[in-house]
Amino acid sequence: MSECTHNCSTCGESCAERQEPQSLLKQPHAQSRIGKVYGVVSGKGGVGKSMVTSQLAVTMRRKGFRVGILDADVTGPSIPKVFGVHERARGGDNCLYPVESSTGIQLMSVNLLLEHETDPVLWRGPVIGSVVTQFWTDVIWDVDYLFVDMPPGTGDVSLSVFQSIPLDGIVIVASPQELVSMVVEKAVRMAEMMEVPIVGLVENMSYVTCPDCGKPIYLFGEGKSELAAARHNLSLLGRMPIDPALAALADAGKIEEFSGNWLDGVTTALESN
Repeated sequence: MSECTHNCSTCGESCAERQEPQSLLKQPHAQSRIGKVYGVVSGKGGVGKSMVTSQLAVTMRRKGFRVGILDADVTGPSIPKVFGVHERARGGDNCLYPVESSTGIQLMSVNLLLEHETDPVLWRGPVIGSVVTQFWTDVIWDVDYLFVDMPPGTGDVSLSVFQSIPLDGIVIVASPQELVSMVVEKAVRMAEMMEVPIVGLVENMSYVTCPDCGKPIYLFGEGKSELAAARHNLSLLGRMPIDPALAALADAGKIEEFSGNWLDGVTTALESN
C-alpha cells in the first residue's frame, strides 16, 4: 500500500484515510428531465399510501404538469392496476421507457416488467432495492413532478430510496386510529435521520359522508392526526374520506376519473415548495 498523502482527491474510494463520507445518491438517466421528486410514505401498511399517491398525481396532472409515479412498493405494486395499465414497459439500449396512463401520467412499476402481472415477487431486500434504484437510473423520465410510492414501513427498500434518490421532500400518509401518533413518529424520525424535508401529513380514511344529510361521520374519532401533526410541527394538508366510489374506480382502473378536492392543500404546498 502506498503512503497516505492526506490528499483525498488523489486516492481511491477504498482508502481508509478518507475523511469525507461518500454520497450514495444516484444520477438519473442522462436523457431524463426531472423537476421535483417527492416520496409518499407511511410508517405502516394499509393506510392507503398508493391511493394518495395516485390521486396526488392525477390532481397535479389536471393542473397541467407533466407527472410520473415510480412505484417503489415492489412486493405489493398496485399503481398500474388503479390506472388501468396492463401493458409491459419497453426497453431500449441501456434504458427503460415508462408506460403512460390515459391522461399521460408516466408510470414505472415491477408489474410492468413481469410476464404475468399476478406473478409474486420472491426477491430478497438487496435485489428489490437494486430494482427500485434502476427505476431511477435506467428509466427515461420527462416530468415536472415525480412521485415515489414508497413501500410501507422503514425497511431496506425505504432506506435504499432515501439514500439513492435525491428527494425534495416527503408526504406522510396516516389514518386516524389510535396508533397514528406512533406511525407518524416512525416516518418523521426516518426522514429526520436521512435529512429529507417533510412537506406535511395527509389523513386517509378520515371520515364517511352521510348519504342522507351529507355530514361527515368520523368513524375513528376526530382530530387524532391533527394532534399528531402538531406534536411534530407538521402541517395537516388534507383529509381523505372513506368512499366506496373511490374504491370502485381503483378496482376498475379508472382512478383518473375521481372527483374531489381533498388534496388541494398538498398540491398548493408542492407548488410553493
